[in-house]
Amino acid sequence: MNQTHFRSGYRIAMLVLLAVLFLAINMFSNVVFRSAQVDLTQNRLFTLSQGTENVLDKIDEPITLKFFYSERLANEYPQIRTYAGRVRDLLQEIRDRSNGKIILEVIDPEPFSGDEDLAMSLGLKGARTTEGDIIYFGLVGTNLVDGIEQIPFFADERQQYLEYDVTRLIQNLNRPEKPVLGIVTNLPMDTGAGGLMEAMRGESKPYMIYEELRERFTIEFLEQNFVRVPSKVDVLLVAHPKPLNDTTLYAIDQFVMRGGRVLAAVDPHSEVSLTAGSNGQPVQGHTEYSDLGPLLKAWGVDFDRKHIIGDRKLAMRVATGLDARRQTSDYVLWLTVPKSNFNPDDIVTSNIDHLNLATVGELRAEKDATTKFTPLFWSSEDSEVYDLPYVKSGPTPDELLEDFKPSEKQHVIAARLSGPVRSAFSQQPELTESDKSKRSDSQEKLEDYLAESKADANIIVLADSDLFDDRFWVQIQTYDGQRVAQPIADNAQFVLSAIDNLMGSDDLISLRARERADRPFVVVDNLRREADRHFLAEQQRLTAKISETERRLVDLQTQTGGEGMVPSTHAQDEMAKFRAELLSSRKALRDVQRDLRRDIDRLASQVLFVNVALMPVIVAVLALGIAFIRHRRRKARAAKGV
Repeated sequence: MNQTHFRSGYRIAMLVLLAVLFLAINMFSNVVFRSAQVDLTQNRLFTLSQGTENVLDKIDEPITLKFFYSERLANEYPQIRTYAGRVRDLLQEIRDRSNGKIILEVIDPEPFSGDEDLAMSLGLKGARTTEGDIIYFGLVGTNLVDGIEQIPFFADERQQYLEYDVTRLIQNLNRPEKPVLGIVTNLPMDTGAGGLMEAMRGESKPYMIYEELRERFTIEFLEQNFVRVPSKVDVLLVAHPKPLNDTTLYAIDQFVMRGGRVLAAVDPHSEVSLTAGSNGQPVQGHTEYSDLGPLLKAWGVDFDRKHIIGDRKLAMRVATGLDARRQTSDYVLWLTVPKSNFNPDDIVTSNIDHLNLATVGELRAEKDATTKFTPLFWSSEDSEVYDLPYVKSGPTPDELLEDFKPSEKQHVIAARLSGPVRSAFSQQPELTESDKSKRSDSQEKLEDYLAESKADANIIVLADSDLFDDRFWVQIQTYDGQRVAQPIADNAQFVLSAIDNLMGSDDLISLRARERADRPFVVVDNLRREADRHFLAEQQRLTAKISETERRLVDLQTQTGGEGMVPSTHAQDEMAKFRAELLSSRKALRDVQRDLRRDIDRLASQVLFVNVALMPVIVAVLALGIAFIRHRRRKARAAKGV
């Protein structure tokens, strides 16, 4: 009896010890293996890129990320709920990888709560539901100083750029000061239309794109002729400059050789320069065209400044005032470039809907270039190349359309150049006495010559300068002395996205678009297309037959005298035949339309059966099989023990 009690107590103690050991192992694994994971997705959606890990390694002081997500309200919206799960997973992975430098707070802002007030005060934008509630789904990051960055709402359209957007936010917060943007331009960006004369009267109206740049960056204007780019400049914006001398071209060249990044907007015929002065006249000191001469060739791009691209498909609709019956016409020299003509795989152009441009040039890849030429956007195939003198002669929109001869070729308007670059100069140029007389001692010395770039270059070139002009992309209204911009095109977004991208480190630039988490139903799509091909012809045939039968029936009724007249026996038989044929054709058409969904519904039923019934049955059978095998083994061991 005592031995039996001893065995029972022993078993209870063992069970208690096993339970304690189980809890201890779980607690230990939660701490030690907290960040351990196995990513089995095809495109490794839940694995951080090396560029993101490098950015996290460079964080100097803690950064707080506040993830606002209205979880209860979003439960009724599967697309948001699924995406939110991916965002949360990414933020947790970033936090775990940051060695304590990232502090993550997840906030569910209930309606009319203090958290909702906080979300609004931090600049987040909510999505209103059909019931009038507001779903918040955004991110706010802060550092220990006063830096703050937001992703107002995680738009589904940028799902493939999620890691890039979050990593850029973290990198911006890790910078103690605003990055410096150097600007070389002959456009009146900081004074606006009217130029210097308007500015002297205190009536300057800077371009809205410049206002956006000034909010985001520290602006450093460089004179048209300079011998070096200041070391504090992170990115250089060269926007339709005057003809530059060798020392200035050399300064830009060496800036690139030392790792500097450039956004260059050159133009064969700058309309903004020709109309930005007082009363729509050319601005003082204007230049019709701009070019960077040997630099573009060295960077790997051939810029055609003797021709203008016209496009009938992308032509902007403009007011003509020439004909009272037709007030507007397509102007093939002014283009509205749609989303379909943008590179969807480049971060800069992935979220652009359309741009408004005027008298654009063409970019081509230079032969034997060391860089990679990646088009960002382009014309349609319904385009023509015009000689510059003809464009300057002022043809009307109708004249351009009458003589239009499409080249059936797409022309690149903007491109990214990446990779190693050789200098456009074989040696350091001589600094002229004229240059010396205009500069202080600290500016006189040219950069030491580098024949090749220290690192891969990252340059964006655009063959147009008119996208900076307010009249092409924005409507401006004034409220209480404040100018309020209402964009009608994404010109500013393109410029800001390009500079933001160029401002990023090599780690950030190396990030590329990921696949979307919601994978398309390829089999279903293929079935739908196959069904369309198979049944569309039959549907069209039946529809035509029904129309023809109805027409013949109406004709027969008319021939027999219409309503009130008794048709002959033969006519009655024909009419009955036509009606029967009409009913038969309509039934056949309904059968065809039903068959369009049959295969897809069958597939849906099969998928439902596999997920709901078959998989649980398979799992149950496997579990029973394993249990049976274990039972047989235990029984065999027990028999041997006996």
